Amino acid sequence: MKIKKLKGGNMDIDLTSGDKTPWKQTRCPRNEKEGTKNHKCAVKNTSICDYFCGIEYLDTVLCSYPHKNPNNKS
Repeated sequence: MKIKKLKGGNMDIDLTSGDKTPWKQTRCPRNEKEGTKNHKCAVKNTSICDYFCGIEYLDTVLCSYPHKNPNNKS
């Protein structure tokens, strides 16, 4: 299984780096495929995408899309 690393991810949460991100945010692969901006990796106090596999330092989201999330046991 390949896990993608999305720089800055597509999150609606407070990033560790705040407004000082030295990189361009990676687009969500699910949004890319569907041609939308509807999906978020994580939304603070609300939800986490089914493909969200965690966060690495510094604000890098681990994403399993389009494969089943190995961390989701349900």
